Amino acid sequence: MGWMQAARMSGFVLMLALGQVLFKRAAETAPPLHGVAGLLGLALNPFIWGALALYGIATLLWIFLLQRWPLSRAYPFVALRFLAVPALAWLLLGEPITPFFVAGTALVVAGIWLTRP
Repeated sequence: MGWMQAARMSGFVLMLALGQVLFKRAAETAPPLHGVAGLLGLALNPFIWGALALYGIATLLWIFLLQRWPLSRAYPFVALRFLAVPALAWLLLGEPITPFFVAGTALVVAGIWLTRP
């Protein structure tokens, strides 16, 4: 994988991770999802719209990437979201990270390295 392809794949993974942080913020700031009032509150939540917009852009990037790279090679790289989402949750939301998490993500990264072309 060239550096440009790695940068695009990394950007895709980062978009997915930031989208998850926005979904979490939407969940924290929206009213409980009970009935029409809850759905309306969620529909008016700017975090949900940001997450959906980011996921939309990420989807277009993913299609662009798949036009240039086999799915069997691209998809393992997406596993980095298992590292990126908790890392951003720690940085932006103050969620804890344990030593077991660090060990597990090291195994994920090793697996991605093993699947490289």
